[in-house]
Amino acid sequence: MIIQKRIEDWFSSIFSENVIKIVEKYILYLASIGFIIHLSLIFLKNYGYIDLDFLGSRLLSNPISALYTPFSFILIYEAFLLIYYLPRSFTTAVGKQYEIISLIVIRKIFGDIPMVDLNSNWIENVNNLQLIYDLIAIIIIFFLIFLFRKAQERLPKKSVSEKLDRFIASKKLVSIILLPILIVICVFSFSKWFNLAFTVESLDQNLNYLFFNEFFTLLILVDVFILLLSFQYTERYSQLIRNTGFIISTILLRLSFSASGLTSLVLIVSGIVFGLFILLIYNAMEKEKLKSIN
Repeated sequence: MIIQKRIEDWFSSIFSENVIKIVEKYILYLASIGFIIHLSLIFLKNYGYIDLDFLGSRLLSNPISALYTPFSFILIYEAFLLIYYLPRSFTTAVGKQYEIISLIVIRKIFGDIPMVDLNSNWIENVNNLQLIYDLIAIIIIFFLIFLFRKAQERLPKKSVSEKLDRFIASKKLVSIILLPILIVICVFSFSKWFNLAFTVESLDQNLNYLFFNEFFTLLILVDVFILLLSFQYTERYSQLIRNTGFIISTILLRLSFSASGLTSLVLIVSGIVFGLFILLIYNAMEKEKLKSIN
């Protein structure tokens, strides 16, 4: 009980409302500064004041691409919030993962817009088709997240017990450990990309999935660890299958980072659809169980 109380105190201090507001404020500052710098570089390059052609980046040709930078900072903040939401429930954490992947797709759209050729045949141009795929995918993903949230609202409320409190405390400890790991991954990923970008003379190298490739791999391992922890507190078949299904959903999202084009989008949509169906089936099983009790 003493250890549990200490974990609760640490979590409350690290993820206090004040800390979250401070992180949000600085992320907003960084996003704004990044947007201004990115936009300035584009205008300076386009008007011939500086030569950035050696970087070979499509993100330095169109002002719309400047939106890519603030969205990158917003995504890092969303990853921070995911760690904060992790102790609440498996379903809440998975829903946040879906929101992050949707923002990654939206950010990718800002990177794809400069590649669009309005003078060519839309059906024959690969870049134009990719933009269409991205736009259709984000609408589908957004709708699937809406359905997932609606299904989550129908989840039966659990009564608080000593076992559940211990399980939540265990997940809070996982969140505390994850935070410094998140920072290390962020710094390492950016350093690795920066070195690689200037080595191969392409600033866009692996840029869309920078950091999140490693982050989602870490999430899979964390989800498996939490699943193993849950065996101590529940033996219900439906809950174990639901949690395992969510892990499979996260794996499909992670696989999308290794693919490109339409295949990547299909994997993302498939992962969310799989998670949604798992949750719907779980809700149906829980509803039947309540009926049998009553």
